[in-house]
Amino acid sequence: MSDELQLPHAARVFVSFVALLRVNGFAVAPEQTTAFLAAIELLGPRSMEAIRLAGLATLAPPPERRATYDRLFDLHFLGSEAIDHAGAQDEEVVRLQEGGRGEDETLLADEANESGLAAARAEALVERRFAPSQTADALRKLSREAPARLPRRRGHRRMRARRGPWADLRRTLRESVRNDGEVLRLGRLKRRARPRKVLLLIDVSGSMKGRTDDNMKLAHALSHAAPNVEVFTFGTRLTRVTRALRLKRREQALSAAAHLVSDWDGGTRIGDALQAFLAVPRFGSYARGAAVVIVSDGLERGDPSALRDAVAKLSRRAWRLSWLTPLATGPGFQPQTEALIAIRRFVDDLVDGGSSAAIVSHVLSLGQRKAA
Repeated sequence: MSDELQLPHAARVFVSFVALLRVNGFAVAPEQTTAFLAAIELLGPRSMEAIRLAGLATLAPPPERRATYDRLFDLHFLGSEAIDHAGAQDEEVVRLQEGGRGEDETLLADEANESGLAAARAEALVERRFAPSQTADALRKLSREAPARLPRRRGHRRMRARRGPWADLRRTLRESVRNDGEVLRLGRLKRRARPRKVLLLIDVSGSMKGRTDDNMKLAHALSHAAPNVEVFTFGTRLTRVTRALRLKRREQALSAAAHLVSDWDGGTRIGDALQAFLAVPRFGSYARGAAVVIVSDGLERGDPSALRDAVAKLSRRAWRLSWLTPLATGPGFQPQTEALIAIRRFVDDLVDGGSSAAIVSHVLSLGQRKAA
């Protein structure tokens, strides 16, 4: 009996794709799985695109989740090659122009900042593998408390309230009809609170090598705890990893991000990265009215004036700008590096970013703060 129920080896890869869709929140009935396998048998299939279209026709992903379906399909069937190609099509990777004098040679991956203790300017492109998490408590706290404690803004829509600046005439008239035309209480309205956008910029250069894994895991947890989170990495390139981190399973999300980002543990050009971020209108709009959090040690090897100008522009767009650095080891921290001294007057917070617990504590405290 068990031999009759066992799937053919060729069909297992397609059934496991359906299981992957279910894990990431897609509703797929058993009948749809059967129809998917029948469609593949009918088509041949002749190409990967034929399998993709068969899935769209039989598994029926919602139109608003088509991009997630395509991403999961590429991860399952095509691997890293498709992810790299998709990243190039989306124009979510911005390569920074070298502004030096041409004295720096491009480093090989195995030569680039092995210790992770020094900042470098040269670009080194590597692929990263994420180790098992050692910050589970901080991640659980972020996932549990973020929905209630992250900053909120007043929306344009109104809601009923005990006290408010506007009269709720519709509710007042309805209640007066029940009371023979007597107005016993004037209903009030107030503006509905909505979650504020959060923009997270993570330094993945060699000098931040010891913190990169935990910072990316924290970014994944934050992306699933709040609805309006944008995540970028920067080193010698600027890369948007928001869509990759929206995958539900952490291992798959970090694997997708690892293939998108190619400048892990490389050089440090923070000013050029932030200038590139502001130069792309779609990217720059993410910072408008947002709580912007930059996780970086601030060891800039480029011109500090470029960093200062970029942070000044970013602070004018943001609701609040926080710079979290591992160098800030206490409440009385005074910046010593030229770059951090240059940006100090433009940031609202310059605090400890040396541990996941410190970063989570600061992010959760943003809801109790006001823009300076």
